[in-house]
Amino acid sequence: MNKQPADLPLLDDFKELPVENIREFQEKGHTLVKQVLSKEEIAGYRPVIVGAAEKYNTETRKLQDRDTYGKAFLQIMNLWRNDEDAKKFVLGKRMAKIAADLMGVENVRLYHDQALFKEAGGGPTPWHQDQYYWPIDTNNTITMWMPLVDIDIEMGMLTFASGSYKEGSIFNYEISDESDDAFDNYVKDHHFPISRAKTMNAGDATWHRGFTIHHANGNNSSKMREVMTIIYVADGARITPYKNNWQKNDHHKWLMGKPVGELIDSELNPKLL
Repeated sequence: MNKQPADLPLLDDFKELPVENIREFQEKGHTLVKQVLSKEEIAGYRPVIVGAAEKYNTETRKLQDRDTYGKAFLQIMNLWRNDEDAKKFVLGKRMAKIAADLMGVENVRLYHDQALFKEAGGGPTPWHQDQYYWPIDTNNTITMWMPLVDIDIEMGMLTFASGSYKEGSIFNYEISDESDDAFDNYVKDHHFPISRAKTMNAGDATWHRGFTIHHANGNNSSKMREVMTIIYVADGARITPYKNNWQKNDHHKWLMGKPVGELIDSELNPKLL
């Protein structure tokens, strides 16, 4: 039975971030922060997020009937708008402050959340850059990637090309077999160090910039890889003209169609600190 909202632990306190994490993030464009949520906290929120993801999941095709993107994960977005319990997690100030501290900004706004559940036998997530999809005028964007269960490499650990964010936007490719081939060659040609954790505990979280090139292997275990993500953007960012149809879609879906050039401050993008 899910906990009632009143029983869920608040996530509005601040966690002191080790200097090493900030330095690593500035250098590599990604870092792993341990125990963002305690065992007790993640135990409270896991059934909330899993329940909401199951309720709002719209994928009904069998795994073998999907394309590469569809095989990579079940993707359920904006849980905070549909579930009051999930909202407490997504709007938690603790995670927002970590995002702000890593980027070196005073405040952040929510771009959107998404549950990324990689099924047992699920395929790899191709190499890509998140910010290909976002009509945003700043490089100060960050994604928190938090497993809700203990995971290891066999389950599809997030893998980064360290330092690749410094090159900005590389290719005009959505997540696909084409993007995987192009980025794989690019990463090898530029000799970016490849980095991934061997294990992560539930409640740990990786953080990466929007232009950090990354991918994940398939889930070769017998368990669901349950991950919750939150994307943050530095307060003061503005909406840019579309560079592709995906950005056009994002503009309407996550920024409520506000005029190009205006601040990202719609009802869907609350200030979090």
